[in-house]
Amino acid sequence: MVATTFWETFFLFLIFLPLAMIWAMALVDVFRRDDMGGWSKALWVVCIVVIPFIGTLIYLGTRPRGATPEERAAASGSAGYGAPYAPSTEVGELTALADLHERGKLTDSEFAAEKARLLGAVPA
Repeated sequence: MVATTFWETFFLFLIFLPLAMIWAMALVDVFRRDDMGGWSKALWVVCIVVIPFIGTLIYLGTRPRGATPEERAAASGSAGYGAPYAPSTEVGELTALADLHERGKLTDSEFAAEKARLLGAVPA
């Protein structure tokens, strides 16, 4: 069994493994793209495999945004994430006002005025 030095271990864990992970993810990304044909994918795979880190950097540098369906879905906002808060009913708006009033963000007079405005009454 051969013992490794500190610098060999350092090189392995902090430099080589992250570079190898980037290289592998670039290969996976080539196959996930649906905007390229088979020959283009084959050419990129050869480029990435033959000159691993330089080819990977060239691929990642020339890769357009939105090349995969997941990226296009995230960019269009249809990824299923919640919309910004916007109460659509009087009840929701009154609940939000009451919450702001309880937290001390609205004074009593501001709360009464907004409540009257929502309910259609003229504040006294």
